[in-house]
Amino acid sequence: MSAKQYDYLCVGAGLYGAVVAHELNKAGKKVLVIEKREHIAGNAYTGNIDGINVHRYGAHIFHTNNEKVWEFVCGFADFNSFVNSPKANFKGEIYSLPFNMNTFKEMWGVNTPEEAKAIIDEQRKKALSEMASKRGVSLEEFVPDNLEEQAISLVGTDIYEKLVKGYTEKQWGRECKDLPAFIIKRLPVRFTFDNNYFNARFQGIPIGGYTRMVEKILEGVEVRLKTDFFDRRDVYKGIADKIIYTGPIDEYFDFRLGHLEYRTLRFETEKLEIPDFQHNAVVNFTDSETPYTRIIEHKWFEFGKDFDGKDIPATVISREYSKEWKNGDEPYYPVNDEKNNELYQRYLELAEREENVYFGGRLGEYRYYDMDQVIEAALGRAESLFKE
Repeated sequence: MSAKQYDYLCVGAGLYGAVVAHELNKAGKKVLVIEKREHIAGNAYTGNIDGINVHRYGAHIFHTNNEKVWEFVCGFADFNSFVNSPKANFKGEIYSLPFNMNTFKEMWGVNTPEEAKAIIDEQRKKALSEMASKRGVSLEEFVPDNLEEQAISLVGTDIYEKLVKGYTEKQWGRECKDLPAFIIKRLPVRFTFDNNYFNARFQGIPIGGYTRMVEKILEGVEVRLKTDFFDRRDVYKGIADKIIYTGPIDEYFDFRLGHLEYRTLRFETEKLEIPDFQHNAVVNFTDSETPYTRIIEHKWFEFGKDFDGKDIPATVISREYSKEWKNGDEPYYPVNDEKNNELYQRYLELAEREENVYFGGRLGEYRYYDMDQVIEAALGRAESLFKE
């Protein structure tokens, strides 16, 4: 038995910390989870407004091809059959996402894949030829070196101008021509009439919300909310044999090498006394004039498309704004450009020298994670800890 009070301290009650804590607790380890927020579940947290589960930190749709991960989450929640089929609003014109035959029919009036491919290819060749000429290279030698060129090389000019450009520039706060090409390595283009955004075997929303699911994951584990690791770092480092740290890696080291950069989000959430606002869970606003990137209507995550609102005649919407992160803001999306990745590698070298401290999750590893990837990584971390 350890001389310390706990075998493990998990800093953060998001998905990564909760899953690791659950696995360790199940193995008979004594675990404490501390969380500086007033709630568990991290950014997947769902609050409730008059019977509607609200995704406080933006839309979270669970999707995975990993059967092990799917079996894990289904042990704590029943999932509905929600399929993410967002719409794009460009100055009042409505288009289907992801880019598919419905999108092409809405944009050009075409009915066959051959017609759509011909239009895209014609636009691509014309635009890329002009870009190559300006750069003084042949079309065969041309390699996109910014996001604008990369996107046009994938989907042509119409889709880029209406559905990519404005949204992306709002999301990143920079013009597409000033963003690196690797941000859009690929754009999902389907030549079928399929509006299912995620190409995943398993997908849905936990009935009752993510908070309830994480509560069940953490059953039997001691959790302290509104408890900041950094307020009493020396104390918390002394109460457990090992620490699982899921906060920002640069904060752990007091930002001694500088701040890693993020994009952050701001939400305007309001309840409306009408049964339906946009009849879809997610609508992206892809023009540059609309200040927000999308509107989320939360009730559609858990009610079917034919739900008429009789049981809950009101609705809750959130307008989502993307903005530059500053210290003190909630970090959402790591800016994984060359400068920040190099800085992260330097922090990683410091982390690897820390004894009995393990860094994990979106902030601890400075990488974007889908929820299933977080859970997969957490299960892997617990497994590796058992082998030590």
